[in-house]
Amino acid sequence: MAAGKRIRAARANFADKRNLALDAALNLVKANATAKFDETVEIAVNLGVDPRHADQMVRGVVKLPNGTGKSVRVAVFARGAKADEATRAGAEIVGAEDLLEQIQGGKMDFDRVIATPDMMGLVGRLGKVLGPRGLMPNPKVGTVTMDVATAVSDAKGGQVQFRVEKAGVIHAGIGKASFSAEALAENARAFVEALNRAKPAGAKGTYVKKVSLSSTMGPGVSVDGSAFSAAAAS
Repeated sequence: MAAGKRIRAARANFADKRNLALDAALNLVKANATAKFDETVEIAVNLGVDPRHADQMVRGVVKLPNGTGKSVRVAVFARGAKADEATRAGAEIVGAEDLLEQIQGGKMDFDRVIATPDMMGLVGRLGKVLGPRGLMPNPKVGTVTMDVATAVSDAKGGQVQFRVEKAGVIHAGIGKASFSAEALAENARAFVEALNRAKPAGAKGTYVKKVSLSSTMGPGVSVDGSAFSAAAAS
């Protein structure tokens, strides 16, 4: 299919541009995010790991300092006082067996699932439904917890979960094109810092091999690795 005029113009603007300084890369991405909606600015990081090996799996969570610009709907599996706590914290959907039935019936109007530990026997029945969508609660990323109020607040306040794919790449949204370049740069650095903190023991050689930025509908551009030298050093 032939590319449209907007896409051709964006590709021309990105031609021969690579390994840019972080601010220059973000300004380029922002200037070419010309779709009729507020595009997400996305980061893709190529890691020197092979996630087929358990000691090279990279998974974690980071709270971006300037948020994601995305409205997150949260579902919480809890009973009693913890269910009330989740509701007060702003969770859109709270329940137990009734929530299980709703999900089994195909209704999944949420972006994050949180559960108290005592509910995991119930939630475990939904593994084949929630797992492939990356929604299964997991204590490693703080979504299985008794502190449901904090978990809900974090989910709505700019928290991003990440997990390396088979090819050793991690993708995430770090904000909207309407954000300032400074805010996006802070979020990008925070994300890479989190990846470095999550570096597995089995990783050998260069860990962060390449960082690229793009918008939802736009081309991508690689970023000079020195932009994240402080994150790598930490």
